Parts: sequence; C-alpha cells; structure tokens
Amino acid sequence: MNNTRRDFLKKAGLIGALVLVSPGQLLKATPLKSTNIPTFKTKFGDGFVFLFQGDSITDGNRGRNADPNHIMGHGYAFSIASRVGANHPEKHLTFYNRGISGNKVSDLAARWQKDCLDLKPNVLSVLIGINDVSHYIETKDSVLADKFEETYKSLLDQTKAQNPDVLFVLCMPFILRVGRVKDNFEQYQTEIQKRQEVIKRIAKLYNALVVDFQLVMDNACKRAPADYWMWDGIHPTVPGHELLTREWMKVVGRKLSFVD
Repeated sequence: MNNTRRDFLKKAGLIGALVLVSPGQLLKATPLKSTNIPTFKTKFGDGFVFLFQGDSITDGNRGRNADPNHIMGHGYAFSIASRVGANHPEKHLTFYNRGISGNKVSDLAARWQKDCLDLKPNVLSVLIGINDVSHYIETKDSVLADKFEETYKSLLDQTKAQNPDVLFVLCMPFILRVGRVKDNFEQYQTEIQKRQEVIKRIAKLYNALVVDFQLVMDNACKRAPADYWMWDGIHPTVPGHELLTREWMKVVGRKLSFVD
C-alpha cells in the first residue's frame, strides 16, 4: 500500500510540474535550427530595363537629352512608364523611349546597336510598320517590302543573342479609315495586313507577346467615330494613346505580374 501510494504521488507531481510549464516555455526549450533565409530577397523584375522602339507613334515628340520631364514623350510609352514606375519604385525599373518619327524597319536596323543593344533591355517593345506601308504605296519599292520580315527577325536575333531571356513585345501597326488614309484606304489596309501577318509569324518563332492595336482601334470605333481615336488614320489622339496603353499593359501583365 505504501509503495502504491508513493508511486501515485510521484506521478501526480510530474503532471503538476508539466502544468506549470507554459506552451511557450516548452517551445523555447527547443532551439530552432537556422533556415538561412536572407533578409532581402531578389524579386523577379527588379532592375528591369524596358525599351520602347518604333516610329512617330512611339516617339511622341520625346526629348533628345537627359531632361526627365520630357524623356518619354507624350504617347503610350510615357503612360506605361509612368504607371508601372509609380506603382513599383522599389523595383528600380528603367524606361527608355527610342522611337523616331518616320522610321521604317530598315531605319531601326541602322541604329540598333546604339538604340537597343547598348541599352541592354529586359523587355523590348517594338511598334513598326506603318512607314514601311506608306513608303511602299508612294514608291512601289517591292524590295523594301520583301525585306520587312527578314530585317525584323534580324533585330530580334541580335537582341536575343545578347540576352536569351529578353521578353519581346511585338505591337501590331494599325490604321483607321480617316484623314490621309481614307482616300486610299483599301491599299493601306492590304499592305498593313501583310505586315501584321509577318509580325504574327515572327511572334510564334520568338515566343513573343503580341499586342493587337488594330483590333483595339477597330473595337473602339463601335463606341465613337474613328477620328476620335486617330486624327489622320495613322496617329492616335490622346484617348487613342490611352487605349494603346491599356492594351499593352493587359497583355504584358499576363507575363509580368507587376505590370499593373
């Protein structure tokens, strides 16, 4: 009887001691192993360079010096850079606009080293083709038309050789039946569609994103007349540039989640 009672008291004492120890104390008694988690993690897209290339639609009367007030121009490239840059200052993103009014794809090729490769883009957005169309209609230079695809691919090849992970964003050239395009719309449409098909083919080869500005403008004309969106059939108005901005960000945002 004495032994049994003594055993019972020992067990009761142990239980009481455990009750006096809080769960937090039990956890503290077991040292945690170091997980070696760094204080700061590198996030996807940090330090990315965005480059917008093209003609007058991209140019947007941009500045030609380092003045940051005018450097991106006043078109869709400016709107994209301002929104993404303001939303994510912690990413230290850089935006360049190297569109030049009147440029054809051959003009891009002539300045590609300085205005693309030297800038080392992570995201390359290209909108080119309308001046190739205008030039062909005015001069019937079929050699230039035939070289559109070859030259375009060469630009992407050079860029990809420098950075295999570069993201290509290929924007469709576009027109509307208004202004200078209206009187010769059928020919403009035929030639612009040829370039659009070329860009679709190239996009598949290079796993590029395609921003269909033509579809955007066609749909916009269901809401307002064509000259509300494009004043001369080639160049967008302020609301037109806003449509380009929204579509570009929607398409690119599917690939880069921080483009919002």
